[in-house]
Amino acid sequence: MAAQAQQDSAVDSVHTAAHDSVRDREISGEQAHLDRVYHRLEEKIHEAEFLMRDAAQRGQVGTPGALAERDAQVFRAGIHLNRLNSEFEDFLFGRIDLLAGKDGKKGPDGAYTAVEPAEGAIRPDDTADIAETLHIGRIGVLDEDYTPLVIDWRAPAAAPFYRSTPVDPGRVVRRRVIRSKGRRVLGVEDDLMRPEIRAFLDGRELPAVGDGALMAALGQARTHSMRDIVASIQAEQDLVIRAPAASVTHVEGGPGTGKTAVALHRAAYLLYRDRRRYAGGILIVSPTPLLVAYTEGVLPSLGEEGQVAIRALGSLVDGAEATLYDSPATARAKGSARMLKVLRKAARGALEPSGSPTRLRVVAFGRRLELEAEELAGIRRNVLGGTAPVNLLRPRARRLLLDALWEVSGAGARHTDPELAAELRSSFDEDVSTEDSFIAFLDAWWPELTPGSVLDAMADEKRLGRWARRVLTPGEVRRVARSLRREGRSVHDIALLDELHSLLGTPARPRPRRDPDAFDQFGGVEELMPQREESRRERAERLARERTEYAHVIVDEAQDLTPMQWRMVGRRGRHATWTVVGDPAQSSWSDPEEAAAARDEALGSRPRRHFRLTVNYRNPAEIAELASRVLALALPGAESPSAVRSTGVEPRFTVAGDSLAATVREEAARLLERVDGTVGVVVAMNRREEARGWLDGLGDRVVALGSLEAKGLEYDATVVVSPAEIADESPAGLRVLYVALTRATQQLTLVSAGRDEPDAHGVPDLLRD
Repeated sequence: MAAQAQQDSAVDSVHTAAHDSVRDREISGEQAHLDRVYHRLEEKIHEAEFLMRDAAQRGQVGTPGALAERDAQVFRAGIHLNRLNSEFEDFLFGRIDLLAGKDGKKGPDGAYTAVEPAEGAIRPDDTADIAETLHIGRIGVLDEDYTPLVIDWRAPAAAPFYRSTPVDPGRVVRRRVIRSKGRRVLGVEDDLMRPEIRAFLDGRELPAVGDGALMAALGQARTHSMRDIVASIQAEQDLVIRAPAASVTHVEGGPGTGKTAVALHRAAYLLYRDRRRYAGGILIVSPTPLLVAYTEGVLPSLGEEGQVAIRALGSLVDGAEATLYDSPATARAKGSARMLKVLRKAARGALEPSGSPTRLRVVAFGRRLELEAEELAGIRRNVLGGTAPVNLLRPRARRLLLDALWEVSGAGARHTDPELAAELRSSFDEDVSTEDSFIAFLDAWWPELTPGSVLDAMADEKRLGRWARRVLTPGEVRRVARSLRREGRSVHDIALLDELHSLLGTPARPRPRRDPDAFDQFGGVEELMPQREESRRERAERLARERTEYAHVIVDEAQDLTPMQWRMVGRRGRHATWTVVGDPAQSSWSDPEEAAAARDEALGSRPRRHFRLTVNYRNPAEIAELASRVLALALPGAESPSAVRSTGVEPRFTVAGDSLAATVREEAARLLERVDGTVGVVVAMNRREEARGWLDGLGDRVVALGSLEAKGLEYDATVVVSPAEIADESPAGLRVLYVALTRATQQLTLVSAGRDEPDAHGVPDLLRD
């Protein structure tokens, strides 16, 4: 037996050594190719630098045409140089080895366009020769002869890297993921799409190295920022990323199916395919600032910057930044479509602040003219009779006041000559409208309203009660008014500000009149000095800052948007195409049907294209099975996505002792020792600040967050504190708990408190079979 064991050990050692030898050889081959790619990139950098120097010399010619050509050339060369100088962690990340295709046509990137193999590409003895090898990377690189060294991941030729499967391999024999850092190849992981054949490349049989690219990617430790998935995009995800942009692309998928990553990669793909069409910008809307911070680094690593804006719902309105959260009851009132009626009344009612003047007195033609409160109220009702924005009605109010004063003066009845009467009226209007008393009255009686000033007026419970009569309940009025009196805006207030901006309008600003003495005062310096016009790049950056509408809108975690938030987002995509990504089972909004109606109004009559992602790449089967118990309670009949892996590590249950804080801290420290990446501690929203104190001193790999903040994020391990507290904090609490349970990629711990009614094993009542 001992001899046999030694023999088996020797065989294993030989096998391991041979495997390592193959791996080292394959890594060396990929390193040689990467070295060649970087050499070519350096050549392209030198070319771009030459173009910039050449452009600078053109500016010495001095003609307007030469200057314009110089600016354009410098702009293009600068962008190109910036992209070439951006060394990403894994610039070259993939490779596919292909059989000969049915035709010999080449695409613009130099690769053959055939999807299916040619007849006879596989010989009767199940052997074949590799006809083409393509390397996939973040941008395309051609050699001096225009042969592709790297295919851009968004190019049509790269699609088989993502879509090929053993069931439908097409021309792909082997798919390889290349792991690199900087200019060094660290490893390779292969998937065989046609394992039944023996393929040869340059006379040598094609080897397979590693345990499979997807499983290797899933095993990587998480950080507090999102990694792109270009190296591990799967077939159903790729279909969404490359779907035509026209109309609305609607994507549903459960936790861990890659919805957020797919949305970001779709933005990069659309810009690659039709940059001119999307020069108007792409807006990605995320539910929370945490998710924005988590995802915003992905697009630069995909080769796209500047054209895509990632915004949290609390920062969609310029000049406003909200991170506060209302209580669930207050949020339901503010987010409901009912608030639209309240805001319409408030926008008009706020014109009558306390202390508003009730009498207008002016002097004209040597007489004192007066309008009393009743006449003023009639004029106000007349002006407000339409639906025009309130601030845009001020000129009409001014005109009707002048009409009423003219009538009181009686001057019109004393002159029968129309021309003389018109001249007199014009003189009357100019005299009265420039009188200080009239200007002061108009400013006080019809003030220029801002969205913030109207919200401040709504903080008065009595006034809000009048505007919200038969719309909100007395309890809702009290909660909304109280929330508006606190310092700082909440996330739900931002949608109200945006709606008020639409209801109020922005009054046209008169152009400042030029001082006729300015030339003499400054000796004509301003006139004579040439004014530098903004460059194309400066203009593009300025327009991006001022942009309020976009060419394409991507809504991430769309199931969480309230009706009022859908109205806010809809204004930014009135002429856009859309990608809407979400999962009804994870909705934190209490009335999904009301939100769906607002969503449909925002999207209009555009045709819809539907996709569903069905595979859970995040959670191991042990965690996914536990979460499915909550899903069955939250949304009976809903199907969980299928987990692709199992770790053998079951979720851990524990009961808080005398101190909940000490128990949570102990469990977080325990997980930090067991995983290499991050640990998230998820608590009910009202415990957020408290929970952060529990974790002081444990380091930056652990973070405490509220249940609503966890949406879209993932951690190597998660501690969920008191499932019952999370489930009970809102009518959508079970769905929020489902989200909390599906954040971990490796290990999950649940800490029960008194409300959880744990059994002898620490399993809370909600999660028992």
